[in-house]
Amino acid sequence: MKFGPLPLDLAPGKILGHNMAGPDGKRLLRKGKPLTVEDLLALKDMGRKMVYVAELEPGDVTEDDAARQMMKTAMGRGLRPSGPASGRVNLLAAAPGVVRVDVDKLSRLNECEGVTVATVRAHSPVRARQIAATIKIIPFAVPDSILQSVDSLGGPIVWVDALTPRVVGVILSGSPSAKERVVQDFDAPLKGRVASLGSEVKMEEFVSLEDETGEEQLAEALARQRAAGAQLIVLAGETAIMDRHDIAPRAIERAGGVVTCFGAPVDPGNLLMVGYLGELPVLGAPGCARSRKVNVVDWVLPRLLAGDHLTRRDVMDLGHGGLLEEIPERPQPREKEG
Repeated sequence: MKFGPLPLDLAPGKILGHNMAGPDGKRLLRKGKPLTVEDLLALKDMGRKMVYVAELEPGDVTEDDAARQMMKTAMGRGLRPSGPASGRVNLLAAAPGVVRVDVDKLSRLNECEGVTVATVRAHSPVRARQIAATIKIIPFAVPDSILQSVDSLGGPIVWVDALTPRVVGVILSGSPSAKERVVQDFDAPLKGRVASLGSEVKMEEFVSLEDETGEEQLAEALARQRAAGAQLIVLAGETAIMDRHDIAPRAIERAGGVVTCFGAPVDPGNLLMVGYLGELPVLGAPGCARSRKVNVVDWVLPRLLAGDHLTRRDVMDLGHGGLLEEIPERPQPREKEG
């Protein structure tokens, strides 16, 4: 595609490169419009002699057609398109789910001149009809060879795995005297997060951690909820898990499970724990789960409800972008500069 200035008498049928304002300052002609003789006369009457235009060359594909072709490569299951318009196609979630992105293919696609795909963060939850990705052709047309390069990457590049309702259990813990406060602190935020992802907390109990028997009681509660059909168990309490060999990790192992990861490079949310009783995930929520502000739980919970088996590497990869917004519930807020 050629782009540059042309005399008005050579511009009929060419694509207008920029919005043009009339004498009143209001837009007279919109960029991307094929210029007519009448358009050019109007520009001449304004004293214009030249106009910047785009001119298609053999093998060029117009922006909307290119966006449609890109969509066929990029879009996977769980998405539906909206558009195209001005070289853009939005990909919307067909139902609530978790967005998956082939990050390597996405990077390689975006290296192709003149075409772009932007997505939400991989593994982010999305609502029905929420935009998960947007395709944008930057120029008014691109060579077909570019689209062939994109097609050679293979697809899909972005897709959505639907979230199916799961049975969630919650086990809160702490001093007997703190039970009411602990329940009040965690109940609504945890249930709200689970409900927003299409699941429901169907079993909830409190375990007193007054002495060394607390570890055994917590292990029994885990086994009890597992036997009752829980598909995810969330642990939270008066104090966060402070060590890999603290009560909660020991209780998981006592119940026959394994601890996949303790500690996360996410703030708020460093004291996260992920474990498994067989295939049943157990999420040890840090104290920031009391807050409704985004924290590490909002990054991990959707994946667990989607059925992902999280590894230590999965959690460690959260460090890039893991410095989140401060929350007032922190016992030691970050120092303010100055």
